[in-house]
Amino acid sequence: MNRAWKIGVVALALVCFTWSLAAEKKSEWTVEDVLLAESAGQFRVSPDGQWAVWVKTRMDKDKGGRISNLFLSSLTEKEEIQLTRGTDTYRSPRWSPDGRLIAFLSSRPLPKKKEGASRTQLWLINPQGGEPWYLTEFERGIRGFEWKDKDTIVFIAQEDATLYERNLKKEKDTSRVIDDEQHEPPVRIFLLKVKNKKVTRVTENDDWIQGLAVSPDGQWAVTRHERSLHFVFDHKVPPVVFLTNLESGEMKQIAADRRLLVRGLEWAKDSNGFYFTSEYSSDPHYFTASIELLYYYDLASGEMQQVNLQWENGLGGFGGSVRTTEDGFLALMADGVRFRPARYTKNGGSWTMAVVTGEHEKNIFSWALGKDGRTLVYNHSTASQPTQWYRAQLNGTTIENAEQLTGLNPNFKGKPLYRTEIVHWKGARDDKVEGVLHYPLNYEEGKKYPLMLSIHGGPSGTDLDAWSQSYSTPKILLAQRGAFVLKVNYHGSGNYGLEWVESICCGNYYDLERVDIENGVDYLIERGLVDPDKLGTMGWSNGAILTTELITRSRRYKVASAGAGDVEWISDWGNVIFGASFDNYYFGMAPYENPEFYIKKSPYFRLKDVTTPTIIYTGTEDVNVPPSQSWSHFRVMQQATETPVKFLVFPGEPHGLRKYQHQKRKLEEDLAWFDRYLFGTYKEPNEAFKEGSPLDVALKSARIQKIGNNYGVQVRKKLVPEVVEHKDALIGRFEVTRAQYAAFDRKYRFDAGTENFPANGISFEQAQAYAAWLSQLTGETYRIPNEGEVRAIYESTRGNENTLDHWAGYAPNPDDAEQLAKKIAKLEGDAPLLRAAGQFKGRGTEELVFDLGGNVAEWCIGADGSGMLMGGSADQPADPKNRRVEAGEAYRGLRVVRGEAIKNEDE
Repeated sequence: MNRAWKIGVVALALVCFTWSLAAEKKSEWTVEDVLLAESAGQFRVSPDGQWAVWVKTRMDKDKGGRISNLFLSSLTEKEEIQLTRGTDTYRSPRWSPDGRLIAFLSSRPLPKKKEGASRTQLWLINPQGGEPWYLTEFERGIRGFEWKDKDTIVFIAQEDATLYERNLKKEKDTSRVIDDEQHEPPVRIFLLKVKNKKVTRVTENDDWIQGLAVSPDGQWAVTRHERSLHFVFDHKVPPVVFLTNLESGEMKQIAADRRLLVRGLEWAKDSNGFYFTSEYSSDPHYFTASIELLYYYDLASGEMQQVNLQWENGLGGFGGSVRTTEDGFLALMADGVRFRPARYTKNGGSWTMAVVTGEHEKNIFSWALGKDGRTLVYNHSTASQPTQWYRAQLNGTTIENAEQLTGLNPNFKGKPLYRTEIVHWKGARDDKVEGVLHYPLNYEEGKKYPLMLSIHGGPSGTDLDAWSQSYSTPKILLAQRGAFVLKVNYHGSGNYGLEWVESICCGNYYDLERVDIENGVDYLIERGLVDPDKLGTMGWSNGAILTTELITRSRRYKVASAGAGDVEWISDWGNVIFGASFDNYYFGMAPYENPEFYIKKSPYFRLKDVTTPTIIYTGTEDVNVPPSQSWSHFRVMQQATETPVKFLVFPGEPHGLRKYQHQKRKLEEDLAWFDRYLFGTYKEPNEAFKEGSPLDVALKSARIQKIGNNYGVQVRKKLVPEVVEHKDALIGRFEVTRAQYAAFDRKYRFDAGTENFPANGISFEQAQAYAAWLSQLTGETYRIPNEGEVRAIYESTRGNENTLDHWAGYAPNPDDAEQLAKKIAKLEGDAPLLRAAGQFKGRGTEELVFDLGGNVAEWCIGADGSGMLMGGSADQPADPKNRRVEAGEAYRGLRVVRGEAIKNEDE
């Protein structure tokens, strides 16, 4: 068998092996599958019902953040067109009334950017093709917009900077006055003519408009106005609603005598009135825990009335996805882990409800309706089925002819999906608690598995029977590791009605939720599904708050992950954007009114007894949960316990992580933490090891049948080493090979096929003996070089040679080298990194000399006559900062010089 044929077989085997690994991993879920997943939303049906424009959003690794682009999908055939590209954001698409143009907001840079202009401006695009063009250059960007008619757009924007602000900027004064209502420029309504970009101010209000809806006839705008910059903190001055005549600019406040927290705004098709949603709470001061109700305002009478939804839980989601029809509206109703689609028909001053039925009726979470009242697009998923959007026809209260519209996340195809179950058990107060249970991917009936609690935030959030994976709740990755994942809609969660969401107010915070969650764990243990000795808990925000509560009350949890969670409530009150509205509501008072109660509620004072290994996260710019809370959590566990704890801080991040690198780090840290303390599968990573490096290739090839290593540059098989003139010395062109050294030492052994590798494992005394033998054999003087005559030669050879740098794929420092040695130890042989002499690039101009900087370190005679090593070696980094060469005994060899000795410079 010739050598070339052997090399080909090795290469082919390695390729096949790599392919098999890739095929094996294709069906596995990865961190990137979770973080880079595509989502779709903001669907708008064209006026003729033929097309839908929408926004696809995904994480971009190179940008390190999320990007969004506009897409166009046919509603009559299978066709999808991408309208925008790149790494800017494109959002809020709106069809012109004639369907000829699409307006949208984008962060795309303006071609000739006005100095100080915000990146979020209003743009237009022709849906038939071509580049978009911009319409506005506002300093602070555009907040929202709607079409008035085919030639005019209504938008809201904050006024440009005042002289006061300009002077501060000129003086480079970056200080801030908190809640500075006197100097916060108002947000007003403007009109824009599409043809000439002329902008006209419509209103002169002194507050801040946050929401806008324009009547179908273009005559009116209804807007939601913020009246206080600290409403979020204290709920004292709620927003108000105004009706504006777009021709005259006249404004009229509606429902001035009502305390409302208006959210969604939607005009009736006939422009005779509009619907709006509002948060409702029985508490006289705070909207913190609420359900969403619907109201209707009639223009002719000027009267407002609450719509009787005939549904105790209220609207589902944000605004209930209310979509008006010619005879009323569609809405998604709050229904526990799902939404209930319903159609309401208006009859004079009342509405009749009918449940919408048909395909996917139980798991619709958002929708859009065409102008004809029949063309429907909606998203559908379950906890075990990834989300897609569908097109269908709405025939009265029946969804018909549904067809998949999007092809999101094609990389999910072929990956295993888990089984999920909607589960119920008795919680606090003997109330029924609902949750979503995600099964292990490898589930076998009769076996017990680890359990991870994944606790939602809010606390008024909801875990739905919908596909949801993220850096904070990677359920599919945990199931792939063989765990159950339980999501609990504890007391205080949304989507279950007013009594449930308000149940933890007024001092009950923690008390009911903890019982709900613990009982859910017990329920699964009693069913024989879960191993009681393998329990974990994780959460972000309120999920982290409850995670910390659990581990300070129980020692049965073996691992915990707490991201951006409070532990001490007195300092929380004044340091978050909603301090009073949250803390006063859930604890029943402010901390200065009853500090003892706040101390009683704070897990901080019990952290000293925690035995659960805990990993903690925070972002430095978090204003929802102060970073100091996570610091306090970490320091108590670090200083007062022997329990393993780890703390990661993400610079520049707000309450939710936005950067890809931070999300990835958080997710990988969680999985490693769980592997160590819950699954028992943790393997210490070799942080010095680089995937794709030559060492990685060598390790992979070692896993297939070894065919042979006799490749490399063929050295002349002479008994006498060849010498050439290099830098005024007659020096060996190559290191002394194994074949050459074996001619001297008959006991020297090496593997067949490695004759031309450098002789290795050679001591200084053996090197000297070989040179003396060679001199006697040839009658010429061969010797080991003196340090002084060759130091310059060796020091000039830093570069791409057979050193650890080559195998690592980068320049490792001493700590990396120590870690890499663990990987190298897995290779066969005492010096597996050696290669045939002359395989790497030589040095010199006329006569090349090889391996001066690598392969084996070579013996020289030091100034004191003792042996010293020079040159690089395959097991050590080519680090010029090293005081002297350090090579393992197996990586020591020799190179001879010919001629009389030159004294060392130091002698």
